[in-house]
Amino acid sequence: MPALRRLSGRKAVFAAFGLGLLAALALPPLYLVPLLLISVPGLLALLDGAGSWKRAGVLGFAWGMGHHIAGLYWISHALLTDPWRWGWLIPVAVPGLALPLAIYIALACILAWFAAPGWRRWLALSGAWALMEMLRGLLFTGFPWNLLGTVWAFDALPLQGAALVGAHGLSLATMLLAGLPALGRRAMAGGAVALLALGGFGAWRMAQPQPPAPGVNLLLVQGNVQQEAKWREEMRMPIFRRYLELTREGVAKAPTGAPLAVIWPETASPFLLPNDSDARRYVADILPPGGVLLAGSVRAEWGQEGQLRQVFNSLSAVGPDAALLGVYDKAHLVPFGEYMPLRGLVPIRIVQGGVDFSAGPGPVGMTVPGLPAFSPLICYEVIFPGAVVPEARPGWMLNVTNDAWFGYSAGPYQHLAAARLRAVEEGLPMARAAQTGISAVMDAHGRVAARLGLGEMGSILAPLPPALPPTPYAWLGAWIPAFLAAFALLLGLMKGRGRQV
Repeated sequence: MPALRRLSGRKAVFAAFGLGLLAALALPPLYLVPLLLISVPGLLALLDGAGSWKRAGVLGFAWGMGHHIAGLYWISHALLTDPWRWGWLIPVAVPGLALPLAIYIALACILAWFAAPGWRRWLALSGAWALMEMLRGLLFTGFPWNLLGTVWAFDALPLQGAALVGAHGLSLATMLLAGLPALGRRAMAGGAVALLALGGFGAWRMAQPQPPAPGVNLLLVQGNVQQEAKWREEMRMPIFRRYLELTREGVAKAPTGAPLAVIWPETASPFLLPNDSDARRYVADILPPGGVLLAGSVRAEWGQEGQLRQVFNSLSAVGPDAALLGVYDKAHLVPFGEYMPLRGLVPIRIVQGGVDFSAGPGPVGMTVPGLPAFSPLICYEVIFPGAVVPEARPGWMLNVTNDAWFGYSAGPYQHLAAARLRAVEEGLPMARAAQTGISAVMDAHGRVAARLGLGEMGSILAPLPPALPPTPYAWLGAWIPAFLAAFALLLGLMKGRGRQV
């Protein structure tokens, strides 16, 4: 792309911003992956024309701003739930979140600039990109949303490589493949062969014999309750009745003789289910013998004088006798959504209510009579590769979430893609119950066994798929992609920048 290489000044910055926007179209739900064959080579061409490492950083930052503004636009939907109070933040919120994320891309571009143009810079940018993705999943509580590897989540077949190298390894492979047009036709031909090999591996892996299923049925209930109505006092009983009735209808269709787990999404119960025995009795009346409810609900703890001490975003297990069989408290809380960081220094308070949520331990395994042990994941806890299961390997993963905050946008599709990747990485089935969708049951290969779409109300019934033996990624985690990315970066940086072309 000689024309891009010759750009300078603002034109180069605007071009980088536009290329970043273009790359975001490859993310869920559009999955326009071929656009990366323009966006990534375009970024490499701009880096070739950068006269200094500072200029390379500016171009990378502009690319990152375009990419993350387009990829995270749906964040603004949360502010529309109370537009009179928070609407003024809409022009600030998305760019404000994109800015720190763009810095990671700027750092990757700075590192790549020190490599010689051509295949060395291609390697260096790919390796640095993957390492920066890993870093942004760790620093400042972490936000590994929209990893580049998620562009393959349109189907289970291209995701199978995640069992070996995880989502970060897929990001590395994606950058390598997308940058090949910058190296010429022979490189692109080699990339086509590599893509076919990856597809062949995926087909082989998915064709392997499956272990026997555990013989448990899952009933995922999706109430489709809009966020604006969720916590209104007059809506509490109608919402609770909706979930009870949907559950009753689903239980009536469930086969008898097998354990049944009824699953409600994050904070589906408008009552404090762990603290409210009356609400649990209503639930117990509709559960079949041997059935259990796994429901998202707020949990509260009070002090000796009856003062509210702590609140938790929890998953509660309720048995057919109304007993509380177990509770999981969310461990990885959302900054500004569930607690205010730098409390007392930030002049506004976005978290509703006067008390921040408290964090529980995690990840942990949860054991409920009649069910295989599982790893509970509330909301965006599911987006963290390698941090979704405890040391004692469970039989499946359960993600309950409330994506009603984000309306009919790309957000729920991107969240689903992250959950799908975790299933492949760990070799464990994933059940996902979402307040307004998308609810789904996925097997350990990421194949969708049952699904209820965005904005639908109802329930889906599916058998719990079997777990596979631990994958290489489940054994070694981030060490595999970190080694591969570091090797690519170091190989690209060998012999320094060399002569500009």
